[in-house]
Amino acid sequence: MPLWLDLLRTPMAAPETSDLRRMRRTWQALCILLALVVGGSGPLRQWVGRPAVAAVALALLVGTALYTTLYLARKQRADTAYLDQLGERE
Repeated sequence: MPLWLDLLRTPMAAPETSDLRRMRRTWQALCILLALVVGGSGPLRQWVGRPAVAAVALALLVGTALYTTLYLARKQRADTAYLDQLGERE
């Protein structure tokens, strides 16, 4: 069997649980919110002031980075457990 076909048939990730789906959607929302704050910083600065926009952007950036680390660790753990379980069946 060619390698590409073998890779195509091999599961590469665990099925997404409801907890992982919630985490992924939260992560996506954080990324979009961060992009909106950074992209709309001009109008936001006029409305709430430069220090407030900078503080919100920094908080979102740090929060998104920490949440990304948590999500990737849990996703990796779920994928590893799933692939180990598949290996035990064969």
